[in-house]
Amino acid sequence: QTCRQSPRIMSGGPKETVSPIKLALLVIAWYAGNTFYNVYNKKATNLIHAHWTVASVQLIVGIVWTLLMWGSGMRKRPNLTAEDIAAIIPIGLFACLAHCGSVLASAVGAVSFAQIVKACEPVFAAVVGLLIPPMDVKPTLAYIMLIPIVGGVGLACIKEGKGVDLNVTAFLFASMANASAALKGKLGSSVTKELKADKDKNMDATNVYAVTNIISFICTVPFVVINELPTLPETWAKAVSEHGASEIMLNVFLSGLCFYFYNEFAFSFTAHVGAVTSSVLNTAKRVIIIVVSSIVFSEALSQNTIIGSSFAIGGTLAYSIASKMPKKTEAKAEAKTENKDKKE
Repeated sequence: QTCRQSPRIMSGGPKETVSPIKLALLVIAWYAGNTFYNVYNKKATNLIHAHWTVASVQLIVGIVWTLLMWGSGMRKRPNLTAEDIAAIIPIGLFACLAHCGSVLASAVGAVSFAQIVKACEPVFAAVVGLLIPPMDVKPTLAYIMLIPIVGGVGLACIKEGKGVDLNVTAFLFASMANASAALKGKLGSSVTKELKADKDKNMDATNVYAVTNIISFICTVPFVVINELPTLPETWAKAVSEHGASEIMLNVFLSGLCFYFYNEFAFSFTAHVGAVTSSVLNTAKRVIIIVVSSIVFSEALSQNTIIGSSFAIGGTLAYSIASKMPKKTEAKAEAKTENKDKKE
């Protein structure tokens, strides 16, 4: 996923107490939704070769659900100014590119390969953190953990007796998703924290994602128009003649539904537990997707692929923990200082 928009990015603010059962249910729903999304997305893009369009329509499904929630009063409507919306547009744009990159990577290559490459997201995040102010310097251990990530992905691309066997197009689309997710996180974290801090704006975790999803869809339209609109009628007619309209629409709809809900569950979970726990579980999620997709779509996993992906995913896990540790230590130090001041 995965368009994997990264759920840990938009967390912030105080964490409310929540029962372990609710957290467990959120994780189960997140994992199930993400796994089914990848399955239905691959089926949809196999049925019709209009992949930008599929990515765009998937976002529409979530928008319909959002409007129903807001219209019925079951969820508070956001109170945003034009300035607020303008601040969210860059987040929506990079969310769009992250989503579309993920969809296209899985469409033109194996789902398992796309997930392995997407495990490189911390590498892109680390580079973006250093290049775009304010500079975000991670501890040395975190940067060391980037080595097994890159090495693991490289090993996964080497086939026994064949040398490097790389689906360049899938690799580039997955890398586009990684770069976009990193930029979204860097540019959007402060904006979303400010919006969520102002209770009058009604921008909790679910509404932050809902608004971002709407802007993300709008950003997909030019890509669809440029890349696929001229040939879309012909592509649709060909796909319908081969597979039937109902089969295509069902898989696109289900992939869109799963995409929206798994992201919403992931955002809600992160809002309760924080970035470190969410990062760890987001990493573990890739293992499930790789295994399930290899079974459903008969994607052969060579020894190098298994070993390489294990190194990459393990490195991602270690990076996630190492990069957040200083902040945790600083928070504890601040808490001790506050307690000391209170005693005095």
